[in-house]
Amino acid sequence: MNMEIREARREDVAAIAAMFADDDLGGHGDSADPADLPAYTAAFDTIAASRNDQLFVVVHNGEIVGTFQTTLITSLTGKGSSNLTVEAVHTRSDMRGKGIGKAMISHAIEQAKTRGARLVQLMSNASRAEAHRFYSRLGFSQSHLGFKMKLR
Repeated sequence: MNMEIREARREDVAAIAAMFADDDLGGHGDSADPADLPAYTAAFDTIAASRNDQLFVVVHNGEIVGTFQTTLITSLTGKGSSNLTVEAVHTRSDMRGKGIGKAMISHAIEQAKTRGARLVQLMSNASRAEAHRFYSRLGFSQSHLGFKMKLR
């Protein structure tokens, strides 16, 4: 399949938000309502201004069909090493099963290697059994138990 992975642009934000809004399992309260676009645009501006965060899109036939974000986190553990976290991995629902997810994760892994990261990590909603099998097939192992506390 012919696809391009590139850094997201401000004009991509509405299409990215629409993909998130179409996700019934995510439970993030995302919306494709144009009235909510300023909140997404503000978040995009924060990500774009960060030297450790990058937001990517996958483009196929001129349409955005996937997205993911990476964050490079450096800590004192591991002798001051860096880890690359992959977040908000999403493929448009009508384009799943076409290799887009694999291409996105491969791109993130290459970025991690280029940036000198010690490991690549990600979290997945506990209810996404298919995604867990997918990540296992790509070489990820389930090594930690995650916890979250909703503040709003």
